[in-house]
Amino acid sequence: MNPTRTVENRREQILREAARLFAERGFHGVGVDEIGAAVGISGPGLYRHFAGKDAMLAELLVGISDRLLSAGRMRVAEAPGPAEALDALIRGHIDFAIDDRPLITLHDRELDRLRDSDRKLVRQLQRQYVEEWVGVVRRLYPDATELEARAAVHAVFGLLNSTPHLGGGGRAPDRAATAALLHRLALSALDALDSGRTWTAGWTDG
Repeated sequence: MNPTRTVENRREQILREAARLFAERGFHGVGVDEIGAAVGISGPGLYRHFAGKDAMLAELLVGISDRLLSAGRMRVAEAPGPAEALDALIRGHIDFAIDDRPLITLHDRELDRLRDSDRKLVRQLQRQYVEEWVGVVRRLYPDATELEARAAVHAVFGLLNSTPHLGGGGRAPDRAATAALLHRLALSALDALDSGRTWTAGWTDG
């Protein structure tokens, strides 16, 4: 057994349970002992992996922002054209939105608890991720202005990141059906850029 890999697996397990607990009960509502109990080690044993809860929160939020950006860049680079790149970006973000829902909740509620340097890093990574999307969208919809493309991308993020609110009443939504629905909705939202100028003019005249 690779001891380095074992440590990495343990860190990933701790982070996964910390994200779940933080999302369910809030950052201040969860103690180190509870996180330790969730992964089967003593609370103090967590300090062999993390300096404390603040370090866990930072690694969760910085980590997911970095992974989204890295994966997004790779998808764009590997796609043969803008349509395929956009499809890959949407599918990749849907995977995140469905499989890492606690991180969405955590970002919305707890981002301001990060140190200034970590919070700025998260924002920087997120801006770069947005730029990947905007660049692809403008290639696919060349008549859209940069402002329209940026607004559409943020709207799609809001749509896809709504997953923590799905499955009310304790029922978990079907993953495949949810992914397919989100994919159709995202594409439909971006297709509105084809008629964006006409819509904008009509709104202004009204």
